[in-house]
Amino acid sequence: MDTRIKKIIAELIKQNVIATEPSRCKKLSGGTVSELYLLKVDDSEYVLKLNGPEVTGPEALFLDTYKEVGMLPKLHYLDPSKTFIVYSFISGSTDYNGSNKKKVLKELAEGLINQYEKVAPESGWGWVDSPSTSWQEFLGNEVSHAKEAIGSSLGPADHQFIAGLVEKVGVKTEAYLLHGDCGFHNFIFNEGQLTGVIDPAPVIGIPVYDFVYAFCSTPDDLTKETFDYAARFLRVRPSANYDLVLIGLYLRITLCGKHHPEDLTYYMEAWSDWLKIVERENGS
Repeated sequence: MDTRIKKIIAELIKQNVIATEPSRCKKLSGGTVSELYLLKVDDSEYVLKLNGPEVTGPEALFLDTYKEVGMLPKLHYLDPSKTFIVYSFISGSTDYNGSNKKKVLKELAEGLINQYEKVAPESGWGWVDSPSTSWQEFLGNEVSHAKEAIGSSLGPADHQFIAGLVEKVGVKTEAYLLHGDCGFHNFIFNEGQLTGVIDPAPVIGIPVYDFVYAFCSTPDDLTKETFDYAARFLRVRPSANYDLVLIGLYLRITLCGKHHPEDLTYYMEAWSDWLKIVERENGS
């Protein structure tokens, strides 16, 4: 254990976050931008997460806002400098392992998304650490960044169509505090059941955004039937959900090119299917 971690543990004991020196301190893999440690103290297990204030601050805000939601880790401590946080460890696996996608999305809607709370309009939209002035502006920025990196998978007509959908996004909508990185890679499963959601990157937006994000985050079951079945369990369902699915697939295709090229074929098939659905819905 290095000196820095020893100092943090001493601080946690001093602040009564943990009662005694951990019997186990294990560095965890899988943190893409954060440094993670599993601390075992008596019969309890905690995660120590180190990163900059722009990451840990919004994450702590999200966990504190939804401290009564059982599907989320319990926040135990935010360092005053916001360089690390401590929260409860949720046992299980992030291995999706063919769990029924309809069932998982239903559990997500009922267990997390329906618990989301409204935020004040002056809070801005999009990323909590760097908000945009509107929901439309946030989506436009995300789409613009994706267009620069999407490569040859989609053509000019596709880019233009997505830009048109973003232009249609209504500004008269209520804002909520969302998870923001609500994909299957951040879901904890026990015996095929969704029991936890970790690693928020909070966004101020509409609840269905997190639902669409989850739907698009795996290449299986990207069908209208699956989406319609699970979406009916959402408490807040604005119009133009199908438009948002196509925007979600557009953003996901960009990530595929970078991190999961083996999934690109499935996403391109889904893109073709959902493009027809959206065109039909919009009378194109």
